[in-house]
Amino acid sequence: MAVTIREVAKAAGVHVSTVSRTFSSPHLVNSATRERVLAAAQRLDYRPNRAASALTTGRTHNLGLIVADIANPFFPPLIKAAQAYAREREYHVFVADTDEDPQAEEELIQTLAKQVDGVVLVAPRLSNLAIERLGMDLPFVVVNRRVKGLSAVLMDIGHGTSEAVEHLAGLGHRRIVLVPGPRASWSSEQMSRAAASAAERLGVELVVTGPNTPTEQGGVAAAAEVLDSGATAAIAYNDLVAIGVIEGLDRRGVDVPGQVSVVGVDDTVTGRLNRPKLTTIAMPTPAAGRTAVDLLLQAVAGGRTAAQATLETSLTVRDSTGPAPS
Repeated sequence: MAVTIREVAKAAGVHVSTVSRTFSSPHLVNSATRERVLAAAQRLDYRPNRAASALTTGRTHNLGLIVADIANPFFPPLIKAAQAYAREREYHVFVADTDEDPQAEEELIQTLAKQVDGVVLVAPRLSNLAIERLGMDLPFVVVNRRVKGLSAVLMDIGHGTSEAVEHLAGLGHRRIVLVPGPRASWSSEQMSRAAASAAERLGVELVVTGPNTPTEQGGVAAAAEVLDSGATAAIAYNDLVAIGVIEGLDRRGVDVPGQVSVVGVDDTVTGRLNRPKLTTIAMPTPAAGRTAVDLLLQAVAGGRTAAQATLETSLTVRDSTGPAPS
């Protein structure tokens, strides 16, 4: 005979509802009680019936995680951290990729809504109004976007961008070009504002190109604008764009960093393997994945919240930046 939840409750010396919460919403049970219940369940070889639990509680113990482009090396560390954190709390994560398409993003949200308890949207391309509308029916947490009434995890790209401008100005660069990403990107908007403010404060000239496709090919295409700008340094939307810019400059016989310095964003393994190794703004992607799941589980358990977590970014200096050419 299968072990029942009542037997686990009796063995742990707690109420049946406490056992239920331990498996459905473990963050609502204090750690000592949770450990006692889990130990009793392990001794008795108890396995919760997820299907029955879903019928009783209305919860699937599944979460959705929607990203803009799973091929971008920025996303896998975030996904991996989110999945691991969710698994510790007896939740599973369904991952979906929009390929930078807002229509696909909306369709995926509507499809997942029938199968999950909540959704994490990472770098969404939908408008805020569309996200607000979709968020009325399902708990959402948004990463790198502020949306009214929804919890958010924000990586402070503005701080890292200011550090990048300061670094380049300190190397003697007086004209810097910003190579932003898609028009709908919150990160791109924050970068532009921070770069303009830092450039004005430091007395350097800032040129803004774009919008640009957030891929290596987008960077290659942007290399011509970087050269035409007359700038001696470029800050790109992400590491892939930065690597593309370096490739495009190399095709034109322009040395990096001898003639043009290049800064990326994300601190991905791709940037560390590139030659020259990429100076980049390090983004706390694993922490963002864990924090987003934590906020989402809080929303699932306790109703709608609008919590906001801001995570630090910082500049990592490597080989793709150097003194401005005389």
